[in-house]
Amino acid sequence: MILFQLKCEHDHEFEGWFKDGATYDAQAAGGDLSCPVCGTANVGKALMAPRLRTSRQKELAQEKQRQVAVAQATKAAIAEIRKQVETNCEDVGTKFAEEARKIHYGETQKRGIYGEASIKEAVELVEEGIEVNALPWDDATKKN
Repeated sequence: MILFQLKCEHDHEFEGWFKDGATYDAQAAGGDLSCPVCGTANVGKALMAPRLRTSRQKELAQEKQRQVAVAQATKAAIAEIRKQVETNCEDVGTKFAEEARKIHYGETQKRGIYGEASIKEAVELVEEGIEVNALPWDDATKKN
C-alpha cells in the first residue's frame, strides 16, 4: 500500500491509499478519482514530505523486537521447567494439598509432587509452613 497526498483543482487536499503507484496512475487516467470536498474529478498528486523513519520509531521497533524475544525466551523457560517437573515429580492431580500435607507431616515418603490446588488451598499450605510454588502451567508447554 502507498499513501499519496492528493489535491483537486480547487486546492482541496486529501489523502488516498493505493495498492501501488501504477494503481494510482490507472485510476487518475481513468477519471476514477474525485475530491471528497467538491466532487471534481480534476485531481492530482500534491507535494508531500517523504515518510522517514525517525530515531523514535526505530527505538519503538527495537523495543518491540526485544519484548518478543523476552516473551519467546520466557515461554521456552516455562516449557523446560514443565518438562523437568513432569520428568522428576509425581502428578497427584487434584489431591495436591492432601499429598503435600502428608509429605510435610511425615505420613508418607518425601518426594517431589505436582498437581492442582485452589488459591485457598495454596494459602492454607503456606500458612502451615508447607513450601509450595505456583507454576505458570500452560497447555502449550505440555510435553509430548
